[in-house]
Order: sequence, then C-alpha cells, then structure tokens
Amino acid sequence: MKKIFLIAATAGLAFSLTSCNESEFTERYPDPAKIAQTTVEKQYTGFLASNKDYVLPKYRNYFVSLRTNVHPFIQATGMPNNSRQYIPGSSGIEDVWFNYYNSVAQYREIQKIYATLSDEQQRDRRIFMLTATIYLYDYTQRVIDLHGDIPFAEAGTLSSKGGDYVGALAKFDDAQTLYVMMLDDLKTIAADLNGITLNAGYQQSFSTQDFINRGDLTKWKRYCNSLRLRLLNRVSDVESLKARSASEMGEILGNASSFPIVETNAQNIQINVFNVNTEINIDDFQGGLESGVTWYINTAGKKMIDHMNANSDPRLRILFEPGENANGQFMGIDPMATNAVQTAQANDGLIATYHRYTLSRNKFLPGVLINAAQMNLIKAEYYLRNSNPAQAKIAYETAIGQSVEFYNYLLSLSNATGIAAPAAATQAQITSYIAADGVNWDKATTNAERLSLIATQKWLHYSIIQSYESWADVRRLDLPTFQFWVDNASEQTQPPVRWVYPSNEITYNNANYVAVRDKDKLTTRLFWDVK
Repeated sequence: MKKIFLIAATAGLAFSLTSCNESEFTERYPDPAKIAQTTVEKQYTGFLASNKDYVLPKYRNYFVSLRTNVHPFIQATGMPNNSRQYIPGSSGIEDVWFNYYNSVAQYREIQKIYATLSDEQQRDRRIFMLTATIYLYDYTQRVIDLHGDIPFAEAGTLSSKGGDYVGALAKFDDAQTLYVMMLDDLKTIAADLNGITLNAGYQQSFSTQDFINRGDLTKWKRYCNSLRLRLLNRVSDVESLKARSASEMGEILGNASSFPIVETNAQNIQINVFNVNTEINIDDFQGGLESGVTWYINTAGKKMIDHMNANSDPRLRILFEPGENANGQFMGIDPMATNAVQTAQANDGLIATYHRYTLSRNKFLPGVLINAAQMNLIKAEYYLRNSNPAQAKIAYETAIGQSVEFYNYLLSLSNATGIAAPAAATQAQITSYIAADGVNWDKATTNAERLSLIATQKWLHYSIIQSYESWADVRRLDLPTFQFWVDNASEQTQPPVRWVYPSNEITYNNANYVAVRDKDKLTTRLFWDVK
C-alpha cells in the first residue's frame, strides 16, 4: 500500500478532492471524491483550495519548506552557521512538490469533466477553465523557478488513464519550453477574457465558487496580465526571449484598457481570511513562525536590519520587534559571525524578530499572489532596461509608497492580544525614507546602481510574505549582494541556486528522471539565471 501511494503521488498523479464554499466560507461543499457525480463548478473550488496552504501563511510551509530551504538563503531570516546548512531539507522539497502535483491532478479532473460537456455547456462554463489555468500557471511558475525542468504535459493523468500508474508516469518538460507555453496561453486567455460574457446564472455560480476574486472578471484580467508581466520580466535576460519580453511588456504597459494589471493595493490578488472559524484560515501560522529560538525561524538577518536602520525605513517597526534585552535597538544575525556569537546573541535576547502583532499572531493575514508594489517594481526594471529612467523612477517610488501602505494594511488587520501594536507609518515618513541616501533614486549615477536599488526594494517588500518570489528574483539578478559563511566541511559550500528533485520522484519515475539527472544539482542555474 505504501508503494502504491508513493507511485500515485509521483509526477503529479495523486489528487485529493476537497473544496469549500467561498461565500463567507461557512459551509463546505461535498467532497467530490465521495459523491457519485461532480461538476466543473464544484471541482473548480476544490482545485483552488488544493494549494491554499501554500498561498496562505501556514505552519508547514513556513516551518518545513521556507525555514530550511528559502529564508536563510535570501537572508530574509538569520541563520546560525552549521555544516551542511546550504543543503535544502528533503521534507520541505517533497511538501511543495507533492502539493503542486495534487493541484495539477485536480486541474486535469476539471479538464476531464469539461471535455464531456456539450458545446453550449462548455461555453457557459468556459470562465472556470480560463481562470483555473491562470491559477495553475501561477503555481507552475513557482515550481519551475525552484527546480527547472518539471513534469507537466503528461502529469496528473492517473484518473483519465483509468488508474494505470505506469502509463501515467510523466516525462520532464523543459523549463524554458514551459515558460513559452504559459506566455502563449496567458496571452490567449487575456484576449478571451476581454471578449467573454457571462449570463446572470453563471455569473452567480462563478462568484460563489471563486473564493480568490469572488467572480470579479476585472480582477481576473488583472491577475492574468500581471502574471504575464512577471513571467516576461523573469525571462528578460534570456537571449532568445529578450525581444518578446520587451515587446509584450511594452504592449501590456502601453494599453491598460486591453491589458489591465494590478495598479493599486485595492486591486491586489490574494486569498483573504474573513472568518477564522472556517477552512480559509491561518490558525497554525503562529507555530510556523515562533517555534522556539532554537530554530531561528523568525530572527532578523543583519543585512535587512542594517539597511532599514540606516535609512529610517518606516516598515522596520511594523515588520520587526527589537530583542527583549536589546534596549529598543534593532539587530540582526551576522552571517559572517561564528555560531557561538550568533547563538549567544539570539539566546541573550539581542536579535530582532518578526513582529508578532503584525505577522505571526495576526489571524487575518492574507495569502498574497500578486500585489501593486511588486508590479511597480517590475515596471521600474522594464523602464530602466528600455532607457526610460524617468518612468523607472516614478514606478520605483510609487512601489515604495505602496509597499509601506501594504504593511500598514497588514497591521490594520490584526486583532492580536497581549502584544503592543506598532504605530502605522505616516506619509511624511515615507517621503523622508524615499529621500534617504540609501534609497534615493537620484543618488544613483549608473543603471547598475539603479537596478540594485530596485532589487533591494523588491527584497525588502517581499520579506517573508512573498518568499518564493524573493528567492527567484534574488537568483535572477544576483542582487542584493550577500555575504555567506563558507562551509568548507560540506560539498555545498554556499547557498544553492535551485532545489533538487524529491527522492520519491527519482525512485518511482526513474525512467523519466534519467533525462534530467545531469541537471539535478544544487549548483545548476535555471535557464533565466544568466547574470
């Protein structure tokens, strides 16, 4: 039975069919796996729910995957130096991999049901397929950006192949080819969304089943085009895709009526928590971020704290608490210090930690997919590449203001007790911060310096909220620059540039794995990582 379960999980074959009602999230839908028939609509909600624990801030993602495999490698948190610290933990890798392929399999189930419908029924339900594909491609980009080549085209087909485990084992698809496929499909979807009309009945059904955008077609258009912009920016230095990146980013940014993107925080794409007593909750996030000083899960890194201190960053007091014995001073763990010094400072209460009021005990933190500050920082990159520093400056400074506004918003959501709430940032503080020497766009004299400013603001904005995005951008840009202790006692002396494949995938999908085995190293750069 164990072997059968593992084979079913390998290469995206397993799926659990769970779903929940969006409208106030007070009732669950019947589990489609336990009823005689399901529908595109109900399966759609099950698909959206399948990865909610990897969008919403949840214990397992933060404690098992991000704590060991992402945050220390982008210095979003501090880390005490120990041998083999740069080898990602296998459990964290497996969790993300299996959850992704669970989502792929649920998407295939929607496709299978949709294919049985008449042409008229398909037209009525087309909005479910279009928006499900946007959501799937968002997650697919994340997994490609972690691993490189992944099974996709043949993945998740166990159900459609009648339980034939061997026949459903999937080949690995080339990462760049998948990016091109997603860009092609999303461009088509953007056009389809502009031409789609829903009758009142299916608008109501879509609004009920869609717990991300609540059936708001305009928000799905913004999601689609914002995701396109993110994909295009990610490949902007790939020689064979440079022209496409520049052309399509220009088309999107030059035609807001046809290609709307997320422009303001009110338009952010995220999963909101409305009622903590429903399935859409983050009830275990506190443990994921506060599980003892020994784990260093929520400790600050020195580079982030030093930058925020030096430039009077108004987000500092919202994101961090000073160590309890630090006399109100914010300090981070120095990656170049010895383990003895690092642990002593942390154990003596000198190291800042992520703010419990704003983050770990805030029961209403949303699960962020795409937001306004992120989009404006991508715009800033685009304009800088295309010799328009004036527009880049506008986008850069707008993003900083939106980022502070976003963290003020997170602060406003919290109802945490027993912890003093930090003061929200003011507009005067934002203006002063933008003028600080380490932030001021006009202090930069070269495009390299301006790009470093943009990259640093991405890193600060992403923090531990958009950790996987931060991982990808840090690797793509090699910015900000970090110092890491060299682990000469390990074969992996510095942080990895990708995740390896899970051992179960190697074991049970070995016939397909051999095609990518030579790439399966922590030091193999992804196709877009060309700097």
